[in-house]
Amino acid sequence: MEKSVLVPVADGTEELEAVAIIDVLRRAGAAVTMASVSGNRQITASREVVIVADDLIEACLEKDYDLVVLPGGIPGAQNLRDSDLLKQILIRQREKERLYGAICASPAIVLEHHGLLAGHQATCHPGFTGGLSDKTRIDEPVVMDGNCLTSRGAGTAVMFALALVERLYSKEKRDEVAGSLAI
Repeated sequence: MEKSVLVPVADGTEELEAVAIIDVLRRAGAAVTMASVSGNRQITASREVVIVADDLIEACLEKDYDLVVLPGGIPGAQNLRDSDLLKQILIRQREKERLYGAICASPAIVLEHHGLLAGHQATCHPGFTGGLSDKTRIDEPVVMDGNCLTSRGAGTAVMFALALVERLYSKEKRDEVAGSLAI
């Protein structure tokens, strides 16, 4: 069964994280929509890579997703945090008890800021752990707590994406995708 996934991006998004998440989830068969919160589909990522999103966040507001997952990067995470439309989508995702997650700076800068980590343990990039209320599991590369999944950064992006595949589909699907990546 195809799963729907939203990956919001913004100017300053960490491109390695965004692309790894999108690529691995698409390999698993997910229908992934990359949506820009920056006002136009073309964004300039944190290392000056130009990325063209599938859509604008406005087009995603009324849709339901099995997973909403945020890449990090600075100022990308701050730009994601400042999107009122993305905030609405994330809050609705939590209220509907659907999966949501973030990597790198986004767990602290976006999820914590909007109260979406309340009751959840999380991890994030070591440079941003001071922004997390619960620091119990900050040294773990990937933390799955209920419907919330978080990870540390670019170096854990593929591992994080595979964990997302496992939560969306199954361990077998995760292993199949990992095998195709020669992991």
